[in-house]
Amino acid sequence: MKLSNRITGLTGGGSDGWHLFLKARQMKAAGAPVVELTIGEHDIRTVPKILDAMQASALGGHTGYAAVPGVDALRETVARRVTERTGVKTGPQNVLITPGGQAGLFAAHHAVCDEGDRALFIDPYYATYPGTLRGVGAKPVAIPAHASNGFQPSADDIAAKAAGAKSLLINSPNNPTGVVYTQKTLEGIAEVCRTHDLWLISDEVYDTQVWRGNHISPRALPGMAERTLVVGSMSKSHAMTGSRVGWVVGPPDVIAHLINLATHTTYGVPGFVQDAALFALNEGAALEEEVAAPFRRRRAIAQDILAKQNTVSLVPADGAMYLMLNIRATGLSGDDFADRLLDEELIATMPGESFGEAASGHIRVAMTVPDDEFARALQSLVDFAERNRA
Repeated sequence: MKLSNRITGLTGGGSDGWHLFLKARQMKAAGAPVVELTIGEHDIRTVPKILDAMQASALGGHTGYAAVPGVDALRETVARRVTERTGVKTGPQNVLITPGGQAGLFAAHHAVCDEGDRALFIDPYYATYPGTLRGVGAKPVAIPAHASNGFQPSADDIAAKAAGAKSLLINSPNNPTGVVYTQKTLEGIAEVCRTHDLWLISDEVYDTQVWRGNHISPRALPGMAERTLVVGSMSKSHAMTGSRVGWVVGPPDVIAHLINLATHTTYGVPGFVQDAALFALNEGAALEEEVAAPFRRRRAIAQDILAKQNTVSLVPADGAMYLMLNIRATGLSGDDFADRLLDEELIATMPGESFGEAASGHIRVAMTVPDDEFARALQSLVDFAERNRA
């Protein structure tokens, strides 16, 4: 019996570079005191009052089938939040509630890509992006964003591969680099999308984690609301990673088709989870700032440590919960550096190569352990790099 080519080829025949993450977990399970700076998982979990709201909803009986598009109150609240943040008039008819941002990315590409369509995305990229595109039958096409340009994507580079493509996926604030796309960058991207008739899928799950500059949703740019699908999530903004609740925002006709897709796939999101998300959003910006505050502090800690040496350099960390560190002065690849750092210092990071060729010679550090532990681990990382400077 043979499995489908689509499912067996989902990762392109590789591991997506997650071998070090798995190795670190195995070492930790065996009792090694590994400091994990790998995945974007908050060290401070979902705040208790959100969980209290979830429990109250479940005990109150909201445990049956929920409305597939999302409960009305949550769709309305997401729409209001988007309107307030972007200035683009948005109503519940523009919103589909999804089981997390990943499901939103998958649904959005299903909406715009047919079998064999070329789907563009920016390299460095979140590790699931190519597999998501393959999963809908599209052909992933990477567009490098260069370290020499601060990992800001070039409109010219995108345009060079845009002919005949169907969609472009972007992510700002960016995972893995921590870069926030500038107004100039986004205007260039928008111009390419309009010129080449591309759908733009904008992953904005880190929109509450901006440390410098401003988050700009490309849906707010001229002529873009009708060709942009925005993916959002409660995972990063409210530390609700395991609750699996997110959304897609787009034109009403697209959302109508996505509701049909959800009816045939996920069949919605549990009602008690949606009620918890509604409660969390209604807590307003103060709660979002509380969740984001540790990463803002740790970014400052990292800047202070890194300023005292010249072996490891920091890619502008303007948003998200990650640091992208250039370790090329050691002469090691990101893979080799991360592997040796784990073996010798018991510090787990993600090699840049996990996120595409453009990030080779870098490592990604997740700022996801308590401040003191983070400072010690980063100093040990720097000391390791200086001992191994080429």
